[in-house]
Amino acid sequence: MLNNKPVSELRNYKQLLAEVTLDQPVILTKNGYGKYAVVNLEAYDRFQASLALLKDLKAAEKEPTRDTNAVFTDLLKDL
Repeated sequence: MLNNKPVSELRNYKQLLAEVTLDQPVILTKNGYGKYAVVNLEAYDRFQASLALLKDLKAAEKEPTRDTNAVFTDLLKDL
């Protein structure tokens, strides 16, 4: 369940921040619509890492595929 609060709740920012947990952001609303998310820093870092991984996976999709034996052969050359 989302924890929605009007932006005016920022007046009581200590209480608002106490409600933010790793798995529970606080969504700030303006005129009844979600406008901002207050998230735990660890959750934000996880989000950023997920975006970086998705970017890498998207880039990898564009690369040609290689046979497993060719990959192992290349790896063993360096040993």
